[in-house]
Amino acid sequence: MHVVFLHGPPAAGKYTVGRALAARLDWPLFHNHLAVDTALALFPFGSDGFVQLRAAIWRAAFHEAAAAKRNFIFTFNPEKTVAPALIDELTTTLAAQGGAMHFIQLDCDPATIVERLAAPGRAAFGKLTDVELYRQLEANGSFDFPPLPPPLVRIDTGKTTPHDAAQKIAARLDEVCR
Repeated sequence: MHVVFLHGPPAAGKYTVGRALAARLDWPLFHNHLAVDTALALFPFGSDGFVQLRAAIWRAAFHEAAAAKRNFIFTFNPEKTVAPALIDELTTTLAAQGGAMHFIQLDCDPATIVERLAAPGRAAFGKLTDVELYRQLEANGSFDFPPLPPPLVRIDTGKTTPHDAAQKIAARLDEVCR
């Protein structure tokens, strides 16, 4: 059982690359905003209720998928409202069922992030679209997060198309999942 854990800053292309990879592997994409939007329906972002509900959704999803031996792709934006221990807990949940987490780091330069923030598709998911708010959050350390485990693949999405990124990830997964 395998989980591809796509992570990177806002507008790095996690959802877009995730969709391309899901199509290539025929695995479901558990986009982080599925949990975020559910928690936001009841609680303000970052509140205790929001943080607890989002974490409970992630825990349940990882637990049930691991128990069913269901491969999937997960997107994650490292930021301060997530307890770093939760990532270790999710990884341990998979390992306890014989599964593995494969961390994939998506990066792009700050100018590309700013350009992508205005993309119309972002608003449909309630994603961050305000450049000034992004800069304020970044300056306040909102995206500070301890390093995640070393990535299986690191991709600059400003220089790589989603299709090519998915191809690189799939090829690397094929090597390690044999």
